[in-house]
Amino acid sequence: MKVDWVALGNFRSYDTLEWEPDPGVNLLLGANGAGKTNLLEAIAYLSTLRSFRSAPDSGLIRDGGGAALVRAGVSSGDRRRLIEVELPLSGPRRAQLDKSGLQKTADLLGVIRVIAFLPEDLDLVKRGPAYRRDLLDAVAVQLWAAAHHDQTELDRALRQRNAFLKSGLRDDATLSVWDARLAQSGGRVMSRRARVIATLAPHLATAYADVAGGSERAAIGYVASWGGEIAPDATAAEFTTSIQEALERSRRADYERRLTTVGPHRDEPVLLLDDVDTRTHGSQGEQRTMALAVKLAAHRAVADMTGEPPVLLLDDVFSELDADRSAALAKTLPLDTQTVITSARPEDVPVEGAVWRVGDGRVWRVGDGPGVPGVEGAVGR
Repeated sequence: MKVDWVALGNFRSYDTLEWEPDPGVNLLLGANGAGKTNLLEAIAYLSTLRSFRSAPDSGLIRDGGGAALVRAGVSSGDRRRLIEVELPLSGPRRAQLDKSGLQKTADLLGVIRVIAFLPEDLDLVKRGPAYRRDLLDAVAVQLWAAAHHDQTELDRALRQRNAFLKSGLRDDATLSVWDARLAQSGGRVMSRRARVIATLAPHLATAYADVAGGSERAAIGYVASWGGEIAPDATAAEFTTSIQEALERSRRADYERRLTTVGPHRDEPVLLLDDVDTRTHGSQGEQRTMALAVKLAAHRAVADMTGEPPVLLLDDVFSELDADRSAALAKTLPLDTQTVITSARPEDVPVEGAVWRVGDGRVWRVGDGPGVPGVEGAVGR
């Protein structure tokens, strides 16, 4: 799976841009603020339908623009597809696939798969559980497009239930309606999280060993908000029942606190080394190594489940690593994957590939391999 070309209009810092990345490794070099991350964000958006910087769609539109446009030609095996998404300043986004309009932009999910690694992901282990839940949910969307709908429905049900609780009203019949909706969508979300964990687990153990080179055993667990680990083989219906029962038990506390205190939004995925929580007992080096391993495991898991590797985006990650971890990451990068790496300092990236300069709303190729031998051409304005 690869991106053959990408074209942007009024997206972030770009007025217009057309770029044809190499099918292998691409190094995007430029000063901080040059627009390197914006280009990666556009590619990732087509895969996830959301900004990997948690920006609203309106925040992706260039200042003064009425709409942002992201277009890309992508290949999967021998099949080529055309994706087009328009993000207007007001109103719903619009999408086309192969020049045909879509009733739901969510129908684009799965056309291009992407695993993105950002500098803040290196703190994945020591940050709050929401970041690790987001990781599981993001991998779920790469594996099953329907996961996006279930996650959206869960978020909507949670907002509605919390809005009712904040109103100060006490009406068990009304609250039961929101309980049912939250439990149904939440059961499907938890079921997929459990499947992601089962899929990630063997890859995580291998990836950690590849990066760390030690004998520690890396694993991933999941603790439900109502206490105890979840059954990895539980069905969505069984998770729905568990959530419903937990919501009923917490009803009094929820009324008093005016928020939903249990549910999938409060669960805690746990990353373990030799059965010990890395967040509380791991060194900073172990935590960062675990974060690297989790992302590599996600890439390997999606490739294993779908039969082809997703596009890999590494945004200024090497500059955040010491020399040993940079070398370990470079050594373990997949060879059969289209990869895009950004950096403000080319000497920080121990990887060879097609080299591109980014700046002033343009991207131009400067040759293959490390270093910058000279400008050959430019695209974009």
